[in-house]
Amino acid sequence: MKKYDYLLLRFGEVTLKGRNRARFEKAAVEHVRALMRPYPDAKIRREFGRIYVDPGSENVETLIPILQNVFGMTSLSPVRAVQPELDEIIRAAGELIESMELDRETTFKTNVRRVWKDFPHSSQESNPLVATPLLKRFSLLKVDVRNPELELRVEIRDKAAYVYGEVIPGVGGFPLGTNGKALLLLSGGIDSPVAGWSALRRGLELECIHFHSYPFTSEKAKEKVVDLAQGLAEYAGKVRLHIVPFTEVQTSFTQMGQDNLMITLMRRAMLRIATKVAEREKALALVTGESLGQVASQTLPSMNVIERATELPILRPLVMTDKDEIIRLSRKIGTYETSILPYEDCCTLFVPKSPTTNPNLRIVNKIEAVTPNLERLIEEAAAGTETIELLAGGARLRREAAEAEAAIKQDWF
Repeated sequence: MKKYDYLLLRFGEVTLKGRNRARFEKAAVEHVRALMRPYPDAKIRREFGRIYVDPGSENVETLIPILQNVFGMTSLSPVRAVQPELDEIIRAAGELIESMELDRETTFKTNVRRVWKDFPHSSQESNPLVATPLLKRFSLLKVDVRNPELELRVEIRDKAAYVYGEVIPGVGGFPLGTNGKALLLLSGGIDSPVAGWSALRRGLELECIHFHSYPFTSEKAKEKVVDLAQGLAEYAGKVRLHIVPFTEVQTSFTQMGQDNLMITLMRRAMLRIATKVAEREKALALVTGESLGQVASQTLPSMNVIERATELPILRPLVMTDKDEIIRLSRKIGTYETSILPYEDCCTLFVPKSPTTNPNLRIVNKIEAVTPNLERLIEEAAAGTETIELLAGGARLRREAAEAEAAIKQDWF
């Protein structure tokens, strides 16, 4: 006998209200479908303000930590589903408690919610009707309505009654993609994957861009970033990663004799390339992992000069976050161990001993104006971008294959 029939996902009224409800619910369902792609036997059903996932032959315990990553979800519960009849509800509740194999005295209460008004007993009447036979059957159960160790919940609807005892917190935020699309500047460090996860949680659809300076940075450094993007894809369902050949742009600045401004010039060039890619991909903002004052390029004067290189909004989810908190989040989302692998990215190359923390915009503009072929190099870097689509479960598609798959789906549906 199956212990549970469904996983019930709940979405808060804050995220599913008013005229946005249908759009937000649809986005949440699409996110669940993307996360369930590696589990083809699972089935998904949507109702008002909630989603039911039938695990099929899959293990419920396997799906719970995956579905906890559905953005906008406040909580989820593994549930038994029975006919909306009192005897069936009591039977399911008894089986659920029996499966817990109680070995000590446990306080409990029932919490019955009658959504289907044709059920013959009100919510208040139903509580003792369900609790009394359970107390008689299980001698270790003791009633405590204020602070019970076990709260047995029942939702009675017209087609089924759902019986469950666990309410597992969700990640919250907004359903994925409901606040538009942005492009994440993804380095090989700790901060940018955390910024990406934070942006996903606030309802942004993300694509990632990484700047690769081969042969100064190795293929292992590139694979490290692919792995970080894959980590984000496990939360989003899929993520596109754009890998920019940055070597010529970066080395052009080394010839200018302005070592203290190297980081500023490099970061501005990255923003200009990222802007071109964002416009091509119809992204409305750039996301970075910057935290105020953490390094020379993240002082307020530096960020001011650097961000003048683009007209797109720059979102900085971590700007006021301490490093210890960023590391804690990195561990929580599972990117920390990859981020600390000792493979250099382009941001650690050609770093001067004393980078300026207070660059002058007028001087930076003059240097860029006389840097040989800078505009052409930026255009070529943007045009030469390699794109990989990463799917939850570890699958990868090059851009051409991803577009072909999308076209097939469009024709099919």
